Amino acid sequence: MSSTAEIEKSTTRHSGSGANLAMATAVFAVAFWAWNLIGPLSKTYSERLGLSPTQTAVLVAFPVLVGAVGRIPVGILTDRYGGRRMFTVVAFVSVLPTALVGLSSDSYVALLVWGFFLGVAGTAFAVGVPFVSAWHRPERRGFATGVYGAGMGGTALSALLTPRLAESFGLLETHLAMCAALAVTGAIAWLFMRDAPEWTPNRQPAVPRFRAVLKLRVTWQLSLLYALAFGGFVAFSTYLPTMLTSAYDFAQTEAGMRAAGFSFAAVVARPLGGMLSDRIGPVRVCLASFFGAMAMAVVLAFHPPAELPAGLSFVLMATALGLGTGGVFALLAALVEPSRVGTVTGVVGAAGGLGGYFPPLVMGVVYQATGDYMLGLLLLATTALLVGIFTLRVFRARFQSA
Repeated sequence: MSSTAEIEKSTTRHSGSGANLAMATAVFAVAFWAWNLIGPLSKTYSERLGLSPTQTAVLVAFPVLVGAVGRIPVGILTDRYGGRRMFTVVAFVSVLPTALVGLSSDSYVALLVWGFFLGVAGTAFAVGVPFVSAWHRPERRGFATGVYGAGMGGTALSALLTPRLAESFGLLETHLAMCAALAVTGAIAWLFMRDAPEWTPNRQPAVPRFRAVLKLRVTWQLSLLYALAFGGFVAFSTYLPTMLTSAYDFAQTEAGMRAAGFSFAAVVARPLGGMLSDRIGPVRVCLASFFGAMAMAVVLAFHPPAELPAGLSFVLMATALGLGTGGVFALLAALVEPSRVGTVTGVVGAAGGLGGYFPPLVMGVVYQATGDYMLGLLLLATTALLVGIFTLRVFRARFQSA
């Protein structure tokens, strides 16, 4: 009898896994588009408000802060209440700051305040990893989290379409359209998404749970890896339009199109990183990511000409970082017990978000002080090298057994 029940439960999970993965990825993509609304319009804000490079960098980075730190409580709440509820909450709560950012285009302080709260949309990532992991068997979780992670393509959509929508319809109208999209995805999450049949809520008190996760060595190890892989992606996705307009004199729409290409390459590479992790092991994928990113950062530090040399280097950088984001969460799914995945994801996701918060600030300061980005890119290369060496040392046993 119990065997029959287990078969029915597994069949139910399998039959709903694809649809729920697709819906989760779509909600995540819309949330990330909202999260990255300010970056593609940075030149507009800079010119309208007379901002310095450092002020522009702060404005672009501000939503990243809440999107990073907020993943910790959202991950804990997802373990308790499930992905369906938390996707719904994140989508609807993000509507208000999205609208208020659109209403604040003539005030730097207001943009900072509401951009800060816009970071709520970025916490969606911490909801989806435990949600889709519960829907898939352990040997398929690298693939599932990789496909879900492709929802970070919302940043590519934002970089490509937000400047064009703003030029065609206006800043406020663009933000109101984004509000409508968030409301629709929130409704879809509530009405059609379902938590996996085998998922059970973790009803332990949140603070002890959080403390227990912080005591796990693997939490901090994976946080370092993700701070580079996802942090690098977020930093470039949000700051690349600014970097291209200042260093290569592209128009805002041209810079947005190229930033979208960067994000798209990383988005395609993320599920590939998950699938490769299932085949050759996540540690190998992470090492390829970190050393590849290091090499491309060195190339870009010497300001190669636009288009083919620089453009190809940015695409290869994005591919390397995308592979790493898939590899890290395949490693997390393999090392962390299911009841703690949401909480660990929150902490690791926060580290990734914070990894994307500081580089734009550094880049802005470096450019204002030196007139180019060489020092900032060489710092990135050095960091990638050190994290690669760390990964090889800490996960040597898993690397050798893969």
